[in-house]
Amino acid sequence: MKTRTSTKTIMALAAAAGISMASVSGAAFAQDASMPGEGVTVTPLKSSIAEETFQTMLVMKALEELGYDVEDISELEYAAAHVAIGNGDGTFLADHWNPLHVDFFEKAGGEDKLYREGVYSEGAIQGYLIDKKTADEHNITNIEQLKDPEVAKLFDNDGDGKADLAGCTPGWGCEGVIEHQLDAFELRDTVTHNQGSYSAIIADTITRYEQGESVLYYTWTPYWVSGVMVPGKDVTWLNVPFSSLPGERSDVDTALPDGSNYGFQANNQHIIANREFAEENPAAAKLFEVMKLPANDISAQNLLMQEGQDSEADIERHTQSWIDAHQDEWNSWLEEARAAAEGSDASEEKSDG
Repeated sequence: MKTRTSTKTIMALAAAAGISMASVSGAAFAQDASMPGEGVTVTPLKSSIAEETFQTMLVMKALEELGYDVEDISELEYAAAHVAIGNGDGTFLADHWNPLHVDFFEKAGGEDKLYREGVYSEGAIQGYLIDKKTADEHNITNIEQLKDPEVAKLFDNDGDGKADLAGCTPGWGCEGVIEHQLDAFELRDTVTHNQGSYSAIIADTITRYEQGESVLYYTWTPYWVSGVMVPGKDVTWLNVPFSSLPGERSDVDTALPDGSNYGFQANNQHIIANREFAEENPAAAKLFEVMKLPANDISAQNLLMQEGQDSEADIERHTQSWIDAHQDEWNSWLEEARAAAEGSDASEEKSDG
């Protein structure tokens, strides 16, 4: 793992070369203090969800301001991305959902290999929804009601008599939950979990909704979908009959504070990083810990993408606009990161005598 060169190392190299420290430019040390990541390469990872580019790019720009050499984003689905970061083949992922991705986290080495401090964006909700017209007309409030073949047929798109659930991309954390719950809630005989590219599946769902058809789908917030089909107005969340999650969360209660139970825990999004990298780069580690991005800001940017502003140049413009609108907060993150690096250098020099 590459690390930045400490002030003490520079001094030692200068002494070995017979160079007086007085001849070493003070400006060079000032630059080192403000650019603690100089000489260190960072590899950002994200899933195939295009709408995650915004929050990833924010972290990339902050790292660049700290002097890090940030490579282009590499795409890997969540399970593989966690393993890659644990093994040092990737540096960070800005969209680790906790607790949805807890199994990925543990299988990739857990706290021994992965660094996870602070909350990047909080209060993410996910679950199953149907159009409000069908919900009101048939008094559907719980996904368990789809065990009734007559209710399931209301959401049949292909004529096989089963409800078609616009579901989750293979390899995502939601896939495991949905597949587990189809068994737990005894819905296999009446519900088909349609999978593939989520963006394509949900685009088809929206088209059918706009044509007046009944729709059943999975989604999450923050995400642009709930800005197009608005919960409470156009669509409604379905409750589940009881809490049931796979893996290490099998005993978790998914009920929300208001008593609703959508089958998924409320999640926080974290920036996770390779632990060795974080320990060797206190500036980056502190940055990952202190950055905060409101869920509503993510949804607003994602909606711009859905409306056609989805090129890399568009997303970079959105990112810079967010920074410009939050400059004081942005600067405070960078100051904390630089202070962490300086404190680490001072500690290292003291311990080395």
